[in-house]
Amino acid sequence: MWPLCKYVPKATNLTFVRYAGVAGIFSILMIVATVASIVTGGFRLNPIAVYERTEGGAAEKFGAIFSQSFNLGIDFKGGNLLELEASAPVDLESVRNAVSALDLGDVQVQGFDYPNRALVTFETASANPANENAAVMASLRAAIPTIVDFPRIEVVGPKVSGELFTGGIIALGLSILLMLIYIWFRFEWQFGLGAVLALFHDVILTLGLFSVTRLEFTLTIIAALLTIIGYSMNDTVVVFDRLRENLRKYKKKSLGDVIDLSLNETLSRTIITGCTALLALTGLLFVGGDALSGFAIAMIFGIIIGTYSSVYIAAPAILLWGVNRGGERKETGDEAVEALP
Repeated sequence: MWPLCKYVPKATNLTFVRYAGVAGIFSILMIVATVASIVTGGFRLNPIAVYERTEGGAAEKFGAIFSQSFNLGIDFKGGNLLELEASAPVDLESVRNAVSALDLGDVQVQGFDYPNRALVTFETASANPANENAAVMASLRAAIPTIVDFPRIEVVGPKVSGELFTGGIIALGLSILLMLIYIWFRFEWQFGLGAVLALFHDVILTLGLFSVTRLEFTLTIIAALLTIIGYSMNDTVVVFDRLRENLRKYKKKSLGDVIDLSLNETLSRTIITGCTALLALTGLLFVGGDALSGFAIAMIFGIIIGTYSSVYIAAPAILLWGVNRGGERKETGDEAVEALP
């Protein structure tokens, strides 16, 4: 990566604000398409039919629509959990093949620091999970004769899975709220609203990716979304910090010109940071295996969208409500746009 840094321009003079309107329309269309995909389960479901056939109140009905919008993993759908112990190191691929051969749906195999143990989780395909556990244990003993015991056998019920899903959504909402408070105190409320708009933009579009492609949605993806929020906020804070300095330094320049200047001054840092992260995540995508592929895809998409939102959502959004300049009168967004060449 280092030899390529010399090709990144040190000084640019791009007019980002001039195309902020086009970028805003594009983002709105993408968000509308994402919401439509989530409501219709990747354009595969009739939300009215799902609502009518779901028992319970309105909350349960809308929860059923939302849960079918994603290809939920075992973490959110529930399933069986087996821990096996062998007298020799366990081949995780052999364990995965033995359980997958039973056609029980999604299968996850996790190793421990102790190589003679492994954790297997799989979907519950019937109303009698005990029979499924017995079939899986028999298949594992046939494939791996060194197995000596199954010290832990558990069933993850739908109630626990629902609580995990609800907890993940609450964690996303709480993180965005805390980011708003942080930006509000560090800068001004105008900056905070711009940052939150960018964060909602990044999270919603990343969720749309998993709704449309039907990639498996697990707790790992929730962790990726939280990481995307942190990355996007870090990039936005760098831009806002430079913008605040330039607002104090260039009090005669229009707001649009100052935003363009600030974005150009931080552009090389943004490109280098983003490309470095993408190189690491690309390696993770190809060598991390199935367990980390979803995380890598979410992060790659989130970093690209997060970089875009920092440039075309967070900073230009300040034009909508203006900003104060060190005690001088507040310049509105309309005045800033009119002052552009």
